[in-house]
Amino acid sequence: MKKLDLILCVALLAVGLASCKQKDGKEQDAPSQEQGQTVVEVDTMNLKSLTFQKQLLCNGKLVAIRKADLQCSKQGEILQRVAVVEGQRVAKGALLCVSETRDKQAGLEKAQHDLEKARVELQDKLIGLGYDGNLTKVPANVLHRAEIVSGYYTAKFQLQAAKNNLAACELRAPFAGRIANLQARAHQPGDKFATLIDDSFFEVEFSILEAELAFVKPGLAVKVTPYADTRETYTGMVTEINPTVDDKGMVKVTARVRNRSSRLMDGMNVKVIVERAVPNMLVVPKEAVVERDGYHVIFVYDKETKRAVWTYVDILYSNLTSYAITGCARKDTHINAGLTVIISGNLNLADDTEVRIADK
Repeated sequence: MKKLDLILCVALLAVGLASCKQKDGKEQDAPSQEQGQTVVEVDTMNLKSLTFQKQLLCNGKLVAIRKADLQCSKQGEILQRVAVVEGQRVAKGALLCVSETRDKQAGLEKAQHDLEKARVELQDKLIGLGYDGNLTKVPANVLHRAEIVSGYYTAKFQLQAAKNNLAACELRAPFAGRIANLQARAHQPGDKFATLIDDSFFEVEFSILEAELAFVKPGLAVKVTPYADTRETYTGMVTEINPTVDDKGMVKVTARVRNRSSRLMDGMNVKVIVERAVPNMLVVPKEAVVERDGYHVIFVYDKETKRAVWTYVDILYSNLTSYAITGCARKDTHINAGLTVIISGNLNLADDTEVRIADK
């Protein structure tokens, strides 16, 4: 009896295990069936013939269009006053600094005194010639001779020179700009004062490969983005192309860009994008193109079957956001304007996959 009971227990245990396996199998099969019925949701666009902005990416450096190293006084002269600070923006003619004026002021006063003395001598000469001292009634040739003989002519020249010497104690901005590399300090010798930078415009110097030379010409638009602030982009234009190729096969190109926000700085490193329009191109976002088996592929939405059709393409041109495409020459495929191209949800698509266009 004990042996019979043991056999019955084993049999019941086997039936229970089989039932569990069957139940587990059904639970595992259910998700697979549901997964096979899932329809991929995608976004689409209508393929159109557009003007494609072909781009050439380079690294460049900003150079101010005008820059002047300023000297406030002669060597050894002491500065009385410095009227600006580093980074300050100044207008043309603005006072920058003043050097020692004591000797120049004394020279001016002496020149004024000498002129008064010479004026008395001139009047005496004219009276001796029979004139009453009214200079407006003296003939020009007579007056000129009398001014030379009396010393009045020389005294006038010396007075003007003294005024110029006093004015030279003041350094004024030769053009509008910003103060950089300020070295001068009040009550110290001011041999070198500062550098004045005109930052209203900048020249952007960058190099391109010799093979890219045909792409660039004066007048082409450029976009300049500082690496210090990639959110800001400035537009400019190619102005010069150096007609020589260096030993590395590079050609120097210069463009000019306006500093509209005053954030650009002399010597700043920037990213330069040279743009050239190519008409009549079939353009898609970069997200629309994926790689399959070493080829570039787009998925075209078939409106009748509501499925994604795998289509081989070649990329003609590329920029930061888009591709200009055509049919694949090796696969002998063709594309044309009017196709509905899938632009999202295509990373895991296969040929003839059922898809649904997302609601917009």
